[in-house]
Amino acid sequence: MKRFALALAALALTSTAACAQTAPGAAHPAGGHGHVHADFDSGRFHVRVEGEGRDIILIPGLTSSPEVWEPLVERLEGDWRVHILHVQGFAGAPAKDNAEGPVSAPVAEDIARYIEEQGLEDVVVIGHSMGGTIAMMLAARHPDLVDRLVVIDMIPFMGNVFGGANATPESVAPIADQIAAGMVNSTPEQWRASSTASITGMVQTESLRAGPIEDSVNSDPVVAGHAMRELIVTDLRPELASITAPTEVIYVTFNGPGMSPEVTDAIYAASYANLEGVALKRIDDSAHFIMLDQPDALAEAINAFLD
Repeated sequence: MKRFALALAALALTSTAACAQTAPGAAHPAGGHGHVHADFDSGRFHVRVEGEGRDIILIPGLTSSPEVWEPLVERLEGDWRVHILHVQGFAGAPAKDNAEGPVSAPVAEDIARYIEEQGLEDVVVIGHSMGGTIAMMLAARHPDLVDRLVVIDMIPFMGNVFGGANATPESVAPIADQIAAGMVNSTPEQWRASSTASITGMVQTESLRAGPIEDSVNSDPVVAGHAMRELIVTDLRPELASITAPTEVIYVTFNGPGMSPEVTDAIYAASYANLEGVALKRIDDSAHFIMLDQPDALAEAINAFLD
């Protein structure tokens, strides 16, 4: 088990500084791209809206822009009104209220307010990586607002990646502080180098890496560092039982020594043991950005779950 924990830690040290995900650049301006920006006052995120039909909220991960969701949006079956978040401080968006302190928990609370103020009902929420953490927070803390939940390539306690099976938020706090400080204090050159290295490991398809790399480079290292610390020390496992929405977790095999599909399956099963009825689905031949590496397989899994 220690060997597995060390492998997970190695994975996270690339995946975390890298949860950097995205496609071509910062959010497009409203109009001319088939979407508008929702009339919603928040210093945590802004929302691009497109289409008509049932409401679905898409939450990108650390340093991502909304473009990361384009392959999935193109493949969704049925009529959907898609609400895609752009978190402040990521992919060129000004930091605003995310300039200090935690990011995921406040974003989750503002999504709840967004759903209520916009009058959305029977909402499907899909989150990737850090977006998956935010989606779980929303579904656990506001179960009446989420009709279906999809988490993509994220476990409920990243502290296990850094501190092993017996980790606690307290035990991993020192390493979380160290990682956050390294990100916050990065020079522009260091930030670009780390973004390039991490995205290379997170996107298997070489031709699709340039956009996510630039989105990471164009993100605020301070916001990213604070968000990373929060992810490492937040243990959502005790809250999973509060989620009432049918939930699907889609993931890829951990990339590290001693890792295999079977070991990864066991880790995910243990991580989500408190979530009754959860559907766990592994997608092979993909890195962290499943929507880029395996868009057809991801869409097939999500369409079947939402059918």
